[in-house]
Amino acid sequence: MKRKRTKEILAESFRELAENRQVDKITIQEIVKNCDYSPATFYRHFRDKYDLIAWDYVHRSGRIMDKVGVEDYKWKDTLTDGMKFFLNNKDYMQNLLRNTSGHDAFIRYLSQTNMEHLTNCILRLTGWKKLNTDIEILARIYCFGTVLTVSQWLLDEIKCDSDYLAGIFDEALPEQLRNILE
Repeated sequence: MKRKRTKEILAESFRELAENRQVDKITIQEIVKNCDYSPATFYRHFRDKYDLIAWDYVHRSGRIMDKVGVEDYKWKDTLTDGMKFFLNNKDYMQNLLRNTSGHDAFIRYLSQTNMEHLTNCILRLTGWKKLNTDIEILARIYCFGTVLTVSQWLLDEIKCDSDYLAGIFDEALPEQLRNILE
């Protein structure tokens, strides 16, 4: 049986509170009270609730990226699973996008996180020590573009279903990246 770590329990507590409250209104005291922890426990693991949000996103989205290249898991599967993740967490993600200070900073953070995931994936698949300049720039354009598009989709500025958007993201993958990821 897999036991949940303290960080996972705190993140679940936060997400549960965010179902009914704006994230900028949720306090550390409320997060720890919701899961019967102390503030000291929270601060042993996170600097603040934004650190918790960041860890939670990295932790949950990383599980999807870690599957690329394993047991016939294709890049298109990553895109489809990523969009399902966003769809299944749409209300929560909307809350984060609408109610965190620095909307643009949050989008930049998501883009950087996705870039780190993609970089690690490419390095793992190729055995390289670092990305060459062309691949790094293409990966940045792809990550930043897809995150901004997903953010607009989450906020209902783009109207389509998640599978359709995953298909568009697959079509938009630069050929040099496709050769590595598939």
